[in-house]
Amino acid sequence: MAKRIFLILFFALVARSAFATNEAEQDSIYNRFQLSEVEVTARALEKDVIVPQTLKGAELQRLNALSVADALRYFSGVQLKDYGGVGGIKTINIRSMGSQHTAVYYNGVQLGNAQNGQVDLGRFSLDNLEEIQLFNGQKSDIFQSAREFGAAGNVYLTTRKPYFKEDEEVHVRGQMRFGSFSLANPNVGVDVKLTDALSLTLDAEYVYSDGKYPFRYRRVLPSGETAYDTTAVRQNGDVNAVRTELGLHHYYRTTGFWRVHAYNYYSERGVPGAIVNNVWRNGERLWDRNTFVQAQWQDEWFDRWSTRFLAKYANDFTHYKNYDERLLPSNNKYTQQEAYLSLANKFRVFNWWDLSLAYDYQYNALARENLLLEDGTDHFARHSHWLSAATAFNFKEYLRAQASVLMTAVNNDAPRVTPGVFFSFRPYPKIDFSLNAFYKQSYRYPTFNDLYYTDLGNASLRPELARQHSVELAYKISNHKSQISNACGYEIAASLSYYYNRVTDKIIAYPKGQQFRWTMLNLGTVKINGVDAKADFSFFLPLRWVLRTRLNYTYQKAIDVTNPSDTYYGHQIPYIPWHSGSAVLGLEWTSRRGDRYGLNYSFIYVGERYGQQENTIYNYVQPWYTHDLSLYGEWGITVRRTPHATHPLWLKANIELNNMLGQDYEVIQNYPMPKQNVRCTLAIRY
Repeated sequence: MAKRIFLILFFALVARSAFATNEAEQDSIYNRFQLSEVEVTARALEKDVIVPQTLKGAELQRLNALSVADALRYFSGVQLKDYGGVGGIKTINIRSMGSQHTAVYYNGVQLGNAQNGQVDLGRFSLDNLEEIQLFNGQKSDIFQSAREFGAAGNVYLTTRKPYFKEDEEVHVRGQMRFGSFSLANPNVGVDVKLTDALSLTLDAEYVYSDGKYPFRYRRVLPSGETAYDTTAVRQNGDVNAVRTELGLHHYYRTTGFWRVHAYNYYSERGVPGAIVNNVWRNGERLWDRNTFVQAQWQDEWFDRWSTRFLAKYANDFTHYKNYDERLLPSNNKYTQQEAYLSLANKFRVFNWWDLSLAYDYQYNALARENLLLEDGTDHFARHSHWLSAATAFNFKEYLRAQASVLMTAVNNDAPRVTPGVFFSFRPYPKIDFSLNAFYKQSYRYPTFNDLYYTDLGNASLRPELARQHSVELAYKISNHKSQISNACGYEIAASLSYYYNRVTDKIIAYPKGQQFRWTMLNLGTVKINGVDAKADFSFFLPLRWVLRTRLNYTYQKAIDVTNPSDTYYGHQIPYIPWHSGSAVLGLEWTSRRGDRYGLNYSFIYVGERYGQQENTIYNYVQPWYTHDLSLYGEWGITVRRTPHATHPLWLKANIELNNMLGQDYEVIQNYPMPKQNVRCTLAIRY
């Protein structure tokens, strides 16, 4: 059935292109359809001391991805924990440093979870995003908040910004996505131009899925005998979620702007349990409400001094209830509050020398009903302070260097100081070839669960200290020519990185029966050696054809070297594969009038790994891979608003065939993932 739907849409799109208008008409219509979905400014290689991995604009839309977590799978050096289905919790781990060493920023302000340090990336949709960036170490620009210097890796999510032509005041868009497992996912958005400098954006989304997908679960004993072989339907994986976002954007002069962003997310979902010994649980429910309001103001003074102010208030509520009689009954409610302020300043001493100073303060409070701490209270509060100083040097086009130092103080504990040094060397300024390297320390304070709630975590945990070393070679070459007749062009960007990380008192987290609660454990010392290789190819072919390829490969050896007498000494730490990678291949054709049609193929591979500390056959987790295919078309219709004015109306259709070979696989042991499934999207933009 899925293949039949795919073929029907394919031939429909081909037929649509066959009835295009003649060349003269196309040229005139094309001139009226120049407004793209997202205006993106290309990032020059020489401006980045450490080159980020980036997905943006139309490239995001071409991927077979429903959420941010799905898109991040296409970055190198990334491990994603996914518990299956649309509603399954998804967290990210960069270069085996752990999820808590990865900071996720939403429009420049960090997303937090003081309770367990986990940010569920499955709840962030791609429909309202303009760009995703991943930085190892830290962002290249020293003009940033103090706490941004403190993470081992940063993921930046940037929402769409409104763009209007002179005669435009309102943009409206609507989208409906549906597919396997009773998926229904409508999305609507409105951009309003209030004044020449002030605009408003509104985006709302609903997601429903019953989460029922067939799976095969098979376990073989070390002797080769089959322990059990089950074919069943995954239960209790349903999700009901609503997301709404409201933004105000104000730009004045050429240097200043302020914006306010409000976000609210509510979900009710089932928590499908692990399948152990051919038995699985279906009696857990989870309710989440995440709300925050954040503001940013930035301006430049005297062409030398820049100031940025950030403020945020967040209020989160979690309700977990267990109906399973085989587990201890529980009905727990958690409330988190967060208040955050940041002030950053950058001063340009000379054209080649910049200085920055930033201070951040954050207040976190967590309360849980029906649970008392050792001091007899039912809540805990934390005051965190970050103070950073950084400098950047740009010696013509040959050498760019940065150094930073961050002081972190939490409550009454002794402050911790962590430095970082970065540089980028270009021996040939006329060639986009650079040698980039950095050394950085990052400090991760244990979460509330880690320290205080002994039934969830481990009160004796020690803080982590990570040391990162990285060397990278990056190269970019392009030859753009007009895409008419037989003219061709190309763009190639490639990089190769080697890194060595050492983590002292590393904390790992894995499910403790229930999916949203974790067992915490100090591993002592972990050594991580890895290689990341990535390459992007774009070939601009005759007659407006474009062929794009994105390749990523990662090798990692992350071993426990705490105690030679341990049985797992020198073993790979849980859920870190030695080999992983992805490949994306896309072919797109654009008509003279601006209509686009494309075919996109993606492949993801994760190699063998182990689910526990000891690398034994009993803990072995098989490699997995998926093949995904999508077909899309986008075309415009001229709508006459007045007798003398027209406006483009864009229509888009997309169909995805995911895991098209029906591979049985697990990202997390005992949590089977969906087999072959289909998603269809219909969208309109005016």
